[in-house]
Amino acid sequence: MTGEKILLWREEEYHYPAAYGFIPFMVSYIHEDREFHPAMVVVPGGAYRNASPSEAHLPAETFYRFGYNVFVLAYTVNLLDTPLKMQPLRDISRAVRLIRAEAGKYSVDPDRVAVCGFSAGGHLAASLCVHFRDVPDPDGDLNRFRNRPDAAILAYPVITSGRYTHPDSMQALLGKDPGADEREYMSLENYVTADTPPCFLWQTVTDGTVPVENSYLFARACREHGVPFAHHVFSDGVHGLSVATEQWLERDFGEPYTLEQIRLLAEAVSAGKTPYPPEKGREILADFGLDGRKKEKWTPGQKAAIRKTLRSAGIWPELAKDWLARVWDK
Repeated sequence: MTGEKILLWREEEYHYPAAYGFIPFMVSYIHEDREFHPAMVVVPGGAYRNASPSEAHLPAETFYRFGYNVFVLAYTVNLLDTPLKMQPLRDISRAVRLIRAEAGKYSVDPDRVAVCGFSAGGHLAASLCVHFRDVPDPDGDLNRFRNRPDAAILAYPVITSGRYTHPDSMQALLGKDPGADEREYMSLENYVTADTPPCFLWQTVTDGTVPVENSYLFARACREHGVPFAHHVFSDGVHGLSVATEQWLERDFGEPYTLEQIRLLAEAVSAGKTPYPPEKGREILADFGLDGRKKEKWTPGQKAAIRKTLRSAGIWPELAKDWLARVWDK
């Protein structure tokens, strides 16, 4: 079942107006031994504008090697300003419930289901950790299964809508002029309780996109409410390090399946099915490397500087693996 595409919603259940045929899904990485494994739901970042391929296949392979059955989540994103509101949270909630409902099929221990979110995907994973009670499932059968994760890994996460927020993520999620209550609800440090699952957080001091204060705010809230947590802050490293390996640096991410919604949107734009000019569709494909041309992100000098930081930040998966083993043993 490795590589299986698992649709989260039936067509009549899913109503995001800018989907253009996209339905959120997971891609599975399942061991063939038929033993029951802990599950890991990998949630890529991308400012709620896309689900980044750099934070999909690579962490999935890593946790697969660690003995997890892994599911990469391609959730609803907002590239062209149709606010998402609660839809991504509904997507991840449905994903966790579906994994538990099909635990036998996917050889998963339903009491060991973790989420691993990066950047805005970290915000989405943390949202489920603190708001899980607010997301009933419209499917009565699935609603019988828990949507609370048993543990979470939050990698350079967006956490707050306050002073240290990542504005583009919040705008994609809530729109340009959200109400005060909406913004407050998405400031996740204010909603940690004793029922929040154990959390492993990591980030770099020099993250120039999502201020490191985000992970500090969530870690402090975990401390105040007695939530088991680990918090690792590395001295150097750019935002979006993913698994912080040479393979990541060389942008060898595997198939960009998490960009399906972006591809369908670009096709709709090119076909004149949106308010945007058709040429915008070609621009979208080029921006995301979906036009067949490999895009370089770093200059040789930037690569050399980043490479020096990989040795320190690159230990985070091993640290997370050991921490999770202790969580599962309790």
